[in-house]
Amino acid sequence: MNSPLLVTGGTGTIGSRVVPILREAGRDVRILSRHPGVNEPGVQHVGGDTVTGRGLADALDGVDVVLHLAGGAKGDDIAARNLAAAAAAAGVRHLLLISVIGADRMPIGYFRRKAEAERTFAESGVPWTVLRAAQLHGFVLPVVRGMAKLPLLPVPGGLRFEPVHVDEVAARLAELALGAPAGRVADIAGPEVLSIRELADTYVEAIGRRCRRGLPIRIPDGVGRAYRAGDNLAGEHEQRGERTWREFVNDGATLSRRPEGHVSEPRT
Repeated sequence: MNSPLLVTGGTGTIGSRVVPILREAGRDVRILSRHPGVNEPGVQHVGGDTVTGRGLADALDGVDVVLHLAGGAKGDDIAARNLAAAAAAAGVRHLLLISVIGADRMPIGYFRRKAEAERTFAESGVPWTVLRAAQLHGFVLPVVRGMAKLPLLPVPGGLRFEPVHVDEVAARLAELALGAPAGRVADIAGPEVLSIRELADTYVEAIGRRCRRGLPIRIPDGVGRAYRAGDNLAGEHEQRGERTWREFVNDGATLSRRPEGHVSEPRT
């Protein structure tokens, strides 16, 4: 029997790449969203909301594996609690969560809510897997693009990213969803750790502009200390992608593409 995998955020940037991989592996997929799409062979869309809990019991009926990709600026902790409780009640055998590198170290609300979502899954009584990912290339792009338009390029001291390609994150998530629960697995990040200056210089070179003078700025308080300490970067046992930032921005389609957003999808 091919029980469906439930994917929250299945129509978003990452989810829309994960679902075809699962289908190619022969698995049926059920996508949970507030505004369901049109069913396709092997792909069923159902309505629900992880933050309010609406529709979760029906969405989880007959499901063994849940891949939780939905997320947003607020409510990730609430959504995780609702989904974990409903999954335990439904007899789900594997909960898989995408989180963000540094979730338990960065003193920022978004990171803290991701850390709470991780704890909720780990304490749910359902076997679980958590994959922490670096920011996608498409999240870093609008930040760098906006900064590059300014007369002077702001250069926050110590601020570094290790952007990763969305397809590499999607492939890893699909691999984990098709495997056994593994707990906290190695972080996934891009092949390079780059400063804002390096990211911006590569971007302006790709669009044929000259690099602007930098304006050093200091990120204050605990957030600044955390970034300068590299608390947002992967640890010792990370998995590195292969596609570089330069390869990403030199792709002509990239520069006209809608931004990809965060590592998690708009909430469902």
